[in-house]
Amino acid sequence: MRNDELGRLALAALIVLGMAVVPVLVSARPANEIPVESVEGNAQLSAADAAEWDDVPAAEVPLSSAPSGLPDASDTSISAVEVQAAQDGEKLYIRMHWRDPTADRNVTGPRGFADAAAVQIPVNTSTHPAIAMGSTRTPVNVWYWSAEKGTEELAAGGPSTTTSFEQPAVETDVTRHNGTYTLVYSRPLASDADNRTAITMENNVDVAFAVWNGSNAERSGRKAVSEWYHFPLGPQPSGPQHQGLLWAIAGIAIVVVVAATGFAIKRT
Repeated sequence: MRNDELGRLALAALIVLGMAVVPVLVSARPANEIPVESVEGNAQLSAADAAEWDDVPAAEVPLSSAPSGLPDASDTSISAVEVQAAQDGEKLYIRMHWRDPTADRNVTGPRGFADAAAVQIPVNTSTHPAIAMGSTRTPVNVWYWSAEKGTEELAAGGPSTTTSFEQPAVETDVTRHNGTYTLVYSRPLASDADNRTAITMENNVDVAFAVWNGSNAERSGRKAVSEWYHFPLGPQPSGPQHQGLLWAIAGIAIVVVVAATGFAIKRT
């Protein structure tokens, strides 16, 4: 094979490699990151069905049964929730979207349970609390919505330690269409209240999610939960940097292609 043919072969190999790697690099995101869209202050994101949500990127968050001593605790039915987040300089908006074929709102009798959902964030955003309601040293805020009772804002310092804020700062809006809930939480970023998270652009914010399906007898500790995720509000992402790894793999692959082509040219 002539040198010019080998050169063309090397160029073609690099082009194919670039076509395969570049899209992955563009779409790569640090692990467990949920992007937060910055929007204008007049955006109507507090409404669950607002058209502005169409332009906000979404992340699918897997859910699994929470460890619990309750009977049938491992029998939960919601396996994932789609999450979007945005901020307008004044408020943080979190939108959860999940499939639940049955609407359990008006609960009657001892065996009746309501559909519900929750968001958990650390009180101190520079800490990384235990996923199960934090601890006395690393408390958490819980934004809780129930299809029967509405919205509560809670503080917790470990399992079974929740207390309600007398004046909640969290608001919700929810819609349900074709067996799917869409729920939006909104809350001012700033806060000077004790045990309420002040959300700034100085730190990333850890966040976890939970969903209860009332018709499946899910309640209390019997729930579907996520791992810790994070909102990248601080100067540096807190998750592992997939981009760096992918660039390293791409670089090694390019070096291998060039070296192999050069060796073939030399032998020719």
